[in-house]
Amino acid sequence: MKATRRRLLKLANAGLAAPVVALFPLKSRAAEFTFKYGNQVPANHPVTVGFQQAVERIKAETNGRVEISVFANSALGGDTDMLSQLRSGALEFFTSSPLILSSLVSVAAITGLGFAFKDSETAWAAMDGDLGALVRREIRQRNLTPMDKIWDGGFRQITSGTKPIASAADLSGFKIRVPVSPLWTSMFKAFGAAPAAINFSEVYSALQTKVVDGQETPLVSIDTAKLYEVQKFCSLTNHMWDGYLCLANTRAFDRMPKDLQEIVARNINRAALDQRKENLRLNQSLQADLEKKGLVFNKPDIASFRAALAKAKFYAEWHEKFGNEAWHLLEKYSGELS
Repeated sequence: MKATRRRLLKLANAGLAAPVVALFPLKSRAAEFTFKYGNQVPANHPVTVGFQQAVERIKAETNGRVEISVFANSALGGDTDMLSQLRSGALEFFTSSPLILSSLVSVAAITGLGFAFKDSETAWAAMDGDLGALVRREIRQRNLTPMDKIWDGGFRQITSGTKPIASAADLSGFKIRVPVSPLWTSMFKAFGAAPAAINFSEVYSALQTKVVDGQETPLVSIDTAKLYEVQKFCSLTNHMWDGYLCLANTRAFDRMPKDLQEIVARNINRAALDQRKENLRLNQSLQADLEKKGLVFNKPDIASFRAALAKAKFYAEWHEKFGNEAWHLLEKYSGELS
Protein backbone atom coordinates (compact mmCIF):
# COMPACT_ATOMS: atom_id res chain seq x y z
CA MET A 1 0.00 0.00 0.00
CA LYS A 2 1.33 3.42 -0.92
CA ALA A 3 2.36 5.38 2.20
CA THR A 4 1.01 8.90 1.86
CA ARG A 5 1.59 11.78 4.27
CA ARG A 6 -2.17 11.87 5.12
CA ARG A 7 -2.22 8.13 5.92
CA LEU A 8 0.88 8.41 8.12
CA LEU A 9 -0.72 11.23 10.08
CA LYS A 10 -3.82 9.10 10.60
CA LEU A 11 -1.68 6.22 11.86
CA ALA A 12 0.11 8.54 14.26
CA ASN A 13 -3.18 9.87 15.62
CA ALA A 14 -4.33 6.29 16.12
CA GLY A 15 -1.27 5.54 18.29
CA LEU A 16 0.59 3.74 15.49
CA ALA A 17 3.44 6.19 14.99
CA ALA A 18 6.25 3.60 15.28
CA PRO A 19 6.16 2.63 11.56
CA VAL A 20 7.07 6.24 10.66
CA VAL A 21 10.60 5.64 11.92
CA ALA A 22 10.91 2.50 9.84
CA LEU A 23 9.62 4.20 6.71
CA PHE A 24 11.77 7.32 7.15
CA PRO A 25 15.01 6.43 9.03
CA LEU A 26 16.58 9.28 10.95
CA LYS A 27 19.89 10.63 9.71
CA SER A 28 22.95 10.06 11.94
CA ARG A 29 23.05 12.70 14.61
CA ALA A 30 25.77 15.35 14.39
CA ALA A 31 28.29 15.52 17.23
CA GLU A 32 27.33 17.72 20.15
CA PHE A 33 30.96 18.71 20.72
CA THR A 34 33.38 19.20 17.83
CA PHE A 35 36.98 20.09 18.68
CA LYS A 36 40.32 20.56 16.94
CA TYR A 37 43.64 19.08 18.05
CA GLY A 38 46.96 20.35 16.75
CA ASN A 39 50.60 19.33 17.01
CA GLN A 40 53.93 20.07 15.33
CA VAL A 41 55.02 16.52 14.50
CA PRO A 42 54.33 14.59 11.27
CA ALA A 43 51.28 12.39 10.73
CA ASN A 44 53.39 9.23 11.10
CA HIS A 45 54.92 10.29 14.42
CA PRO A 46 53.85 8.12 17.40
CA VAL A 47 52.22 11.14 19.08
CA THR A 48 49.92 11.77 16.11
CA VAL A 49 49.21 8.07 15.61
CA GLY A 50 48.42 7.62 19.29
CA PHE A 51 46.17 10.66 19.48
CA GLN A 52 44.24 9.53 16.40
CA GLN A 53 43.59 6.22 18.15
CA ALA A 54 42.34 8.11 21.21
CA VAL A 55 40.04 10.19 18.98
CA GLU A 56 38.47 7.05 17.51
CA ARG A 57 37.89 5.51 20.94
CA ILE A 58 36.40 8.76 22.24
CA LYS A 59 33.95 8.92 19.35
CA ALA A 60 32.92 5.30 19.89
CA GLU A 61 32.52 5.55 23.68
CA THR A 62 30.52 8.79 23.46
CA ASN A 63 28.29 7.38 20.69
CA GLY A 64 29.46 10.15 18.39
CA ARG A 65 28.74 12.97 20.82
CA VAL A 66 32.40 14.07 20.82
CA GLU A 67 34.44 14.41 17.63
CA ILE A 68 38.01 15.69 17.54
CA SER A 69 39.71 16.56 14.24
CA VAL A 70 43.48 15.99 14.14
CA PHE A 71 45.78 18.58 12.53
CA ALA A 72 49.36 17.29 12.52
CA ASN A 73 52.66 18.63 11.19
CA SER A 74 52.05 22.28 12.14
CA ALA A 75 49.01 22.47 9.84
CA LEU A 76 47.57 25.12 12.17
CA GLY A 77 50.87 26.98 12.65
CA GLY A 78 54.05 26.61 14.68
CA ASP A 79 54.29 25.66 18.35
CA THR A 80 53.96 29.20 19.63
CA ASP A 81 51.07 29.93 17.23
CA MET A 82 49.12 26.89 18.42
CA LEU A 83 49.72 27.77 22.07
CA SER A 84 48.18 31.18 21.41
CA GLN A 85 45.26 29.55 19.60
CA LEU A 86 44.72 27.18 22.51
CA ARG A 87 44.57 30.04 24.99
CA SER A 88 42.10 32.00 22.84
CA GLY A 89 39.85 28.99 22.20
CA ALA A 90 40.51 28.81 18.46
CA LEU A 91 42.12 25.42 19.19
CA GLU A 92 40.76 23.05 21.85
CA PHE A 93 43.56 20.46 22.26
CA PHE A 94 47.34 20.74 21.77
CA THR A 95 50.38 18.64 22.63
CA SER A 96 53.39 20.75 23.52
CA SER A 97 56.88 20.24 24.85
CA PRO A 98 56.94 21.53 28.44
CA LEU A 99 59.76 23.84 27.38
CA ILE A 100 57.57 25.51 24.74
CA LEU A 101 54.88 25.93 27.37
CA SER A 102 57.42 27.58 29.66
CA SER A 103 56.83 30.91 27.91
CA LEU A 104 53.51 30.84 29.80
CA VAL A 105 54.24 28.49 32.74
CA SER A 106 57.92 28.92 33.58
CA VAL A 107 58.25 25.88 35.86
CA ALA A 108 57.15 23.54 33.04
CA ALA A 109 60.67 23.75 31.59
CA ILE A 110 62.20 21.98 34.58
CA THR A 111 61.98 18.57 32.88
CA GLY A 112 64.39 19.80 30.20
CA LEU A 113 67.40 20.48 32.38
CA GLY A 114 70.53 18.98 30.89
CA PHE A 115 71.27 15.40 31.96
CA ALA A 116 68.55 15.48 34.63
CA PHE A 117 67.13 11.99 34.02
CA LYS A 118 69.04 8.75 33.61
CA ASP A 119 66.31 7.16 31.48
CA SER A 120 62.81 7.71 30.15
CA GLU A 121 61.21 5.66 32.90
CA THR A 122 62.62 8.04 35.52
CA ALA A 123 61.25 11.04 33.62
CA TRP A 124 57.82 9.40 33.40
CA ALA A 125 57.85 8.67 37.14
CA ALA A 126 58.69 12.31 37.89
CA MET A 127 55.88 13.61 35.70
CA ASP A 128 53.38 11.02 36.93
CA GLY A 129 54.40 11.93 40.49
CA ASP A 130 55.04 15.00 42.60
CA LEU A 131 56.94 17.03 40.01
CA GLY A 132 54.22 16.56 37.40
CA ALA A 133 51.54 17.47 39.95
CA LEU A 134 53.31 20.77 40.59
CA VAL A 135 53.57 21.54 36.87
CA ARG A 136 49.91 20.66 36.25
CA ARG A 137 48.83 22.85 39.18
CA GLU A 138 50.63 25.83 37.65
CA ILE A 139 49.12 25.11 34.23
CA ARG A 140 45.58 25.15 35.63
CA GLN A 141 46.21 28.60 37.03
CA ARG A 142 46.64 29.80 33.42
CA ASN A 143 43.13 28.60 32.49
CA LEU A 144 44.34 25.52 30.65
CA THR A 145 43.44 21.92 31.51
CA PRO A 146 46.36 19.46 31.43
CA MET A 147 45.84 15.74 31.01
CA ASP A 148 47.47 13.63 33.74
CA LYS A 149 49.93 11.63 31.63
CA ILE A 150 52.81 13.11 29.66
CA TRP A 151 53.65 11.72 26.23
CA ASP A 152 57.22 10.64 25.51
CA GLY A 153 59.60 12.59 23.29
CA GLY A 154 62.72 10.72 24.25
CA PHE A 155 66.30 11.84 24.68
CA ARG A 156 67.56 14.47 22.29
CA GLN A 157 70.61 14.07 20.06
CA ILE A 158 72.64 16.65 18.15
CA THR A 159 72.83 16.49 14.36
CA SER A 160 75.15 18.48 12.12
CA GLY A 161 75.62 19.10 8.46
CA THR A 162 79.30 20.03 8.81
CA LYS A 163 81.08 17.87 11.40
CA PRO A 164 80.50 15.33 14.17
CA ILE A 165 80.21 16.80 17.67
CA ALA A 166 82.77 14.83 19.69
CA SER A 167 82.82 17.09 22.75
CA ALA A 168 81.38 20.34 24.04
CA ALA A 169 84.35 22.15 22.48
CA ASP A 170 83.01 21.26 19.02
CA LEU A 171 79.94 23.37 19.76
CA SER A 172 81.97 26.57 20.10
CA GLY A 173 80.30 29.05 17.74
CA PHE A 174 78.20 26.25 16.22
CA LYS A 175 74.91 27.59 14.82
CA ILE A 176 72.27 25.24 16.17
CA ARG A 177 68.52 25.37 15.98
CA VAL A 178 66.74 25.09 19.32
CA PRO A 179 63.00 25.33 20.07
CA VAL A 180 61.61 28.64 21.26
CA SER A 181 62.43 28.37 24.97
CA PRO A 182 64.77 30.33 27.28
CA LEU A 183 66.11 27.14 28.89
CA TRP A 184 67.16 25.62 25.56
CA THR A 185 68.92 28.85 24.59
CA SER A 186 70.60 29.10 27.98
CA MET A 187 71.88 25.52 27.90
CA PHE A 188 73.42 25.74 24.45
CA LYS A 189 75.05 29.04 25.28
CA ALA A 190 76.61 27.24 28.25
CA PHE A 191 77.98 24.68 25.77
CA GLY A 192 79.53 27.56 23.79
CA ALA A 193 77.14 27.25 20.82
CA ALA A 194 75.23 29.96 18.97
CA PRO A 195 71.60 28.83 19.40
CA ALA A 196 68.82 30.11 17.15
CA ALA A 197 65.23 29.69 18.37
CA ILE A 198 63.13 28.34 15.46
CA ASN A 199 59.75 26.57 15.45
CA PHE A 200 59.89 22.91 14.41
CA SER A 201 57.84 23.56 11.27
CA GLU A 202 60.75 25.63 9.92
CA VAL A 203 63.64 23.33 10.91
CA TYR A 204 64.01 21.41 7.65
CA SER A 205 64.25 24.57 5.54
CA ALA A 206 66.59 26.24 8.06
CA LEU A 207 68.97 23.29 7.75
CA GLN A 208 68.57 23.05 4.00
CA THR A 209 69.39 26.73 3.46
CA LYS A 210 72.24 26.70 6.01
CA VAL A 211 70.59 29.25 8.29
CA VAL A 212 71.84 26.89 11.00
CA ASP A 213 74.47 24.15 10.88
CA GLY A 214 72.62 21.66 13.05
CA GLN A 215 69.76 20.92 15.39
CA GLU A 216 68.87 18.64 18.31
CA THR A 217 65.87 16.30 18.53
CA PRO A 218 65.18 12.65 19.41
CA LEU A 219 65.80 10.01 16.75
CA VAL A 220 62.07 9.54 16.14
CA SER A 221 61.71 13.19 15.10
CA ILE A 222 64.88 13.03 12.98
CA ASP A 223 63.33 10.09 11.15
CA THR A 224 59.71 11.21 10.77
CA ALA A 225 60.70 14.77 9.72
CA LYS A 226 63.33 13.37 7.31
CA LEU A 227 66.07 15.55 8.76
CA TYR A 228 68.60 12.95 7.60
CA GLU A 229 68.10 14.42 4.12
CA VAL A 230 69.71 17.71 5.21
CA GLN A 231 72.10 16.51 7.94
CA LYS A 232 75.17 14.27 7.79
CA PHE A 233 76.23 13.53 11.38
CA CYS A 234 74.36 12.50 14.53
CA SER A 235 76.08 12.69 17.92
CA LEU A 236 74.44 10.61 20.64
CA THR A 237 74.61 13.16 23.44
CA ASN A 238 71.36 12.28 25.27
CA HIS A 239 71.67 15.80 26.66
CA MET A 240 68.00 16.27 27.47
CA TRP A 241 64.80 14.26 27.91
CA ASP A 242 61.70 15.84 26.42
CA GLY A 243 58.01 15.01 26.36
CA TYR A 244 54.65 16.36 25.25
CA LEU A 245 52.01 17.71 27.59
CA CYS A 246 48.46 17.35 26.30
CA LEU A 247 46.53 20.51 27.09
CA ALA A 248 42.89 21.47 26.62
CA ASN A 249 41.28 24.86 26.48
CA THR A 250 39.49 24.94 29.83
CA ARG A 251 36.37 26.73 28.59
CA ALA A 252 35.88 24.18 25.82
CA PHE A 253 36.64 21.21 28.07
CA ASP A 254 34.24 22.40 30.77
CA ARG A 255 31.39 22.76 28.27
CA MET A 256 31.17 18.98 28.19
CA PRO A 257 29.25 17.18 30.95
CA LYS A 258 31.39 15.34 33.49
CA ASP A 259 30.83 11.91 31.98
CA LEU A 260 32.16 13.04 28.62
CA GLN A 261 35.10 14.83 30.25
CA GLU A 262 36.02 11.55 31.92
CA ILE A 263 35.86 9.60 28.65
CA VAL A 264 37.99 12.15 26.82
CA ALA A 265 40.64 12.42 29.55
CA ARG A 266 40.82 8.68 30.15
CA ASN A 267 41.36 7.86 26.49
CA ILE A 268 43.96 10.57 25.95
CA ASN A 269 45.86 9.37 29.03
CA ARG A 270 45.60 5.77 27.86
CA ALA A 271 47.03 6.77 24.49
CA ALA A 272 49.91 8.56 26.22
CA LEU A 273 50.86 5.42 28.14
CA ASP A 274 50.74 3.32 24.96
CA GLN A 275 52.76 5.92 23.05
CA ARG A 276 55.50 5.94 25.69
CA LYS A 277 56.25 2.28 25.03
CA GLU A 278 56.20 2.68 21.25
CA ASN A 279 58.35 5.81 21.29
CA LEU A 280 60.92 4.19 23.57
CA ARG A 281 61.07 1.16 21.29
CA LEU A 282 61.59 3.33 18.23
CA ASN A 283 64.26 5.53 19.79
CA GLN A 284 66.16 2.41 20.81
CA SER A 285 65.97 0.80 17.38
CA LEU A 286 66.18 3.65 14.86
CA GLN A 287 69.96 4.10 14.69
CA ALA A 288 70.43 1.25 12.22
CA ASP A 289 67.65 2.55 9.97
CA LEU A 290 69.04 6.09 10.01
CA GLU A 291 72.52 4.82 9.22
CA LYS A 292 71.08 3.19 6.09
CA LYS A 293 69.61 6.60 5.20
CA GLY A 294 73.05 8.21 5.37
CA LEU A 295 73.47 9.51 8.93
CA VAL A 296 76.91 8.93 10.47
CA PHE A 297 76.74 8.30 14.24
CA ASN A 298 79.30 8.91 16.97
CA LYS A 299 79.37 8.75 20.77
CA PRO A 300 80.77 12.02 22.15
CA ASP A 301 82.58 12.78 25.42
CA ILE A 302 79.57 13.37 27.71
CA ALA A 303 81.77 14.50 30.61
CA SER A 304 82.80 17.56 28.60
CA PHE A 305 79.16 18.66 28.32
CA ARG A 306 78.55 18.24 32.03
CA ALA A 307 81.75 20.18 32.79
CA ALA A 308 80.61 23.03 30.53
CA LEU A 309 77.28 23.28 32.39
CA ALA A 310 79.06 23.30 35.75
CA LYS A 311 81.55 25.94 34.63
CA ALA A 312 78.73 28.19 33.40
CA LYS A 313 76.85 27.70 36.72
CA PHE A 314 73.90 26.53 34.67
CA TYR A 315 72.25 24.50 37.42
CA ALA A 316 72.68 27.24 40.03
CA GLU A 317 71.07 29.76 37.68
CA TRP A 318 68.03 27.57 37.00
CA HIS A 319 67.71 26.46 40.62
CA GLU A 320 67.19 30.10 41.50
CA LYS A 321 64.69 30.60 38.67
CA PHE A 322 62.60 27.53 39.45
CA GLY A 323 62.71 27.93 43.24
CA ASN A 324 63.41 25.46 46.01
CA GLU A 325 60.11 23.57 45.94
CA ALA A 326 60.32 22.61 42.26
CA TRP A 327 64.07 21.94 42.46
CA HIS A 328 63.75 19.59 45.42
CA LEU A 329 60.95 17.70 43.68
CA LEU A 330 63.14 17.33 40.58
CA GLU A 331 66.13 16.05 42.59
CA LYS A 332 63.84 13.51 44.23
CA TYR A 333 63.95 11.71 40.86
CA SER A 334 67.13 13.00 39.23
CA GLY A 335 69.51 12.97 42.17
CA GLU A 336 71.61 16.02 43.03
CA LEU A 337 72.26 18.39 40.12
CA SER A 338 75.25 20.74 40.28
